[in-house]
Amino acid sequence: MYFEAVYLARHGQTEWNVAGRRQGRLDSPLTPRGLRQARRNADLLSSHQIDAIFTSPLGRARRTAEIVGETLGLPIQVLDELAEIAHGAWSGLTSAEIDAGWPGQRAAREQDKYAFRFPDGESYADADVRAGRALAEVARSGARRPLLVSHEMIGRMLLRQLGVADSLQLRQSSELIYRVRSDGELDALTAAE
Repeated sequence: MYFEAVYLARHGQTEWNVAGRRQGRLDSPLTPRGLRQARRNADLLSSHQIDAIFTSPLGRARRTAEIVGETLGLPIQVLDELAEIAHGAWSGLTSAEIDAGWPGQRAAREQDKYAFRFPDGESYADADVRAGRALAEVARSGARRPLLVSHEMIGRMLLRQLGVADSLQLRQSSELIYRVRSDGELDALTAAE
C-alpha cells in the first residue's frame, strides 16, 4: 500500500459517550459538542489536501464524515470494515452493569486485550483483520491522502496495520486526528475547544 499520509478521525462525542455506555455496533446521536468537534476537525483538515473520505457505516461516524466532507467538498464512501468492534452482550451497558453481569471479566480483558473477545462480540484480533481489509480497499481506490472516520477501538487496529507500535495503548479523543505519514511517523493533530 502506498499512501502519502493516512488520517484517522474518531466520530464526535455522542450521548452514550457522555453517559459512559459502551456503543460498539449500537449507535447514539452526536451531542452539540460532538457536532462542534466535527466542524473543528473539518476546518483543521482543510489545509491537509485530503483526497478521499471513508467512513464507518455507523451513524455517529457517518454524520461526522458528512460534516467534514461538506467542508472539504468531498463525497464520503462507506466501508463496512470500519465499523466499531462489536461489543456483543456488553453493548449499551455501563462498567457497573458489566461488572454485575460478568464479574471479573473486565479485569480478565486487561490481561490480554488483543485476544479477549467480548461475549457474543469481537476481539481486537478479529478487528485487526477487518482493519487490514479496510486499508486494502482504500489503497485500491487510488487515494494518496485519505481520511478514515471511524471509532477509537477499530482505529487502534488501523494504526497497528499502518505500523504504529503500541497502538493498543493509544487513546483518541474526538478532538484528535492521527496522521500516519509514508515514513511511518505518527502525528497527533488537534482541534481542541
